[in-house]
Amino acid sequence: MAQFLPEVPALRLEVDEHHHHKDVYEHSLTVLRQAIELEQQRHPGQAPDLPLRLAALLHDIGKPSTRKLEPGGAVTFHHHDIRGSRLARKRLRELRFDSATIDTVTKLIELHLRFFGYAEGAWTDAAVRRYVRDAGDELERLHILTRADVTTRNKRKARMLASAYDDIEQRIDELAAQEEMNAIRPELDGNQIQEILDIPPGREVGEAYRFLLDLRLDEGMLGPDEAERRLRAWWAARG
Repeated sequence: MAQFLPEVPALRLEVDEHHHHKDVYEHSLTVLRQAIELEQQRHPGQAPDLPLRLAALLHDIGKPSTRKLEPGGAVTFHHHDIRGSRLARKRLRELRFDSATIDTVTKLIELHLRFFGYAEGAWTDAAVRRYVRDAGDELERLHILTRADVTTRNKRKARMLASAYDDIEQRIDELAAQEEMNAIRPELDGNQIQEILDIPPGREVGEAYRFLLDLRLDEGMLGPDEAERRLRAWWAARG
């Protein structure tokens, strides 16, 4: 492993008697085992999911370079998700993995912490929609990775996190049924935007499209008439 994937043995962080944190190396192996178990439970009989398993193994490789020892004994790893995603992309490219696998693994690593804010307080529907949009085609893998990332020995905390993820999956299913969330897009397309605002193709059409997409994510379906009214108001406010 030290020869072809040195980021993994590097997870054996040195122990400081004044600062305590979870054994990141053992944690990563536990997450990998749990991800495999969940994968087999949720998708029995299917071939092993290599991108998911790579993401589980590598999800915390950004921790060694982001570790900070805080006063009072705390240890932080701020932005290790972003750092880890970049490290994984570099290493997997060097190992000649295909682009699709690399994109999937790095996306999962980048998003693997996103859920934990949900457990601290239920998200709005808009936040759930954004979670689904950002995960895209990797939503099911992200479900598995996030659940597998719970390795606490505190049974109460583990139950709380499992319950929170059950809740977010249920809300995603409910919203998907209501709005066909897998294909979220603004209620007006680029041609309609150009016609309504009387503008040619270009940057401003893209900005208007993003405005309508944010509107859709925040407020759900408004109907084409209301979407047009809000678009015109947005355009007028721009001067």
